[in-house]
Amino acid sequence: MKIVAEYESTYQTKVIAVESAEYLGDFTIRITFSDSITHSVDFKIFLESSSHPAIRKYLNEDQFKQYEIKDGNLNWNNYELIFPLADLYSGKL
Repeated sequence: MKIVAEYESTYQTKVIAVESAEYLGDFTIRITFSDSITHSVDFKIFLESSSHPAIRKYLNEDQFKQYEIKDGNLNWNNYELIFPLADLYSGKL
């Protein structure tokens, strides 16, 4: 005897992605997500508190402004610097 149960989920997973990003100045970026939520995220404290040279180099504002949106993420230099979407979505690092 084989018992088969049909499972039908009504729960849908919402996929959140970065849709756009605008540099506001002083290491702050306004990020708009795929669900139209927008947060201004201040990266300066994170960058200043890091002791790692690969992160601290982004305290150079010209280098910091060279971010791109790739695969729904905000990243720098081909994923050299990237942040979890949950942190960006919360607006705090």
